[in-house]
This record gives sequence, structure tokens and C-alpha cells, in this order.
Amino acid sequence: MITDHRRTIRERYLSAPVMAAPEPWRKLLDRPVGGLLGIGFAVHPDTGQDLVMTVSTAGHGLFDAATGEIVARDRDPDPDTSTPDAEPDLACPGIGPVEGVPVRIAGLFGGGPHRTTPDGWTLDVVAPDWPDHRVILSADGGGHRGEPGGSWWHIHHASWSEFRTAGFSPSGRTLAVATSSDLTLWTRESVPALS
Repeated sequence: MITDHRRTIRERYLSAPVMAAPEPWRKLLDRPVGGLLGIGFAVHPDTGQDLVMTVSTAGHGLFDAATGEIVARDRDPDPDTSTPDAEPDLACPGIGPVEGVPVRIAGLFGGGPHRTTPDGWTLDVVAPDWPDHRVILSADGGGHRGEPGGSWWHIHHASWSEFRTAGFSPSGRTLAVATSSDLTLWTRESVPALS
């Protein structure tokens, strides 16, 4: 039996339209990645920029999270390490500028990226009409009180393919959502210092 409180919360998410993420976030990439199994974050050793590694049935890819450009691609990874389930820490070997560096992958096989940033942004995934998933970004640490667009935003609705994972890079500058068919990235210039 569903309580009135839960019914109210469910209705709040069902009625919230998909909307743009607020400043300082900007949508950078919405790219098809067929057969996407999971994603992971790495740091470019020369620039310090966030990188996003994709693991799919078609191989591995590495994206620059500041530009959205593909930095590296491996269409034929070693079958022994091509998926993260081969390692206890759910890692795959990095490619391109992070070659030889293990990258932890979150998605179909488990794991998960950060759900908060050092300056208080929070990401939640809700499924009021499962199997569809909605990604909720909030500025006040969660709670989702009030109307959407005030302190929380419904930024992604995964209704056309299976949800894999969503979260922030360790730096807090990149927000990623992965489904079985797409990679979507938001970015911001910097993370404010905490006092």
C-alpha cells in the first residue's frame, strides 16, 4: 500500500518537465553510444581536465569533458579486460592519454560515480514510472522541496533505453548520464572554493 506522502512525491516527479540544468552548468554533449555498458572518469595527465571513458559492446572511447571531443578510441580492446566485471574494483585499462591507468567503470556491472560535489550540488535518480528513470539535479543538497526549477531540476528522462548510471566526476566539474544507448554530459568551468 502506498502512503499519501509517497503518492505526493511520486506525483511531483511525474509532473516535473525535463528542463535545462541551471547556471553554472551547461549541456556539452548528447551523443549516441550504442551498446553502452558503463562509464568512468579519469583526469588528463597534461591538462588536468576531466575525461569520460565509455565501455560499450563496440569497444572503448575517451571523451574530453571540457570540449566533448573524442580523445581516444579502441574498437578492439583485449577481451580479458574489455568489461569491468573482470576486475574486483570494476576497472578497465585506460586508453589514449590515460593508457595503463585503471579507470573504474560504473553501469551495468555495478559501481557508481559521485552523487554530490564539494560545493553542494546533488544528483538523484528516481523511477516513479519504472523502468523509466529521471535524473534530478539539486542545488541545496537534495530534498526536492518546492517547485521544479527553483532548487531542483529534472534534467534527464531515460525512457527510450536502459538507464546505466549518473553522477559527477571527482572534481565536481562534470556531470554525466549514461544509458544503454547514449552519453550525456554537462560541464562547468570551475568548482567554487569552500570557506
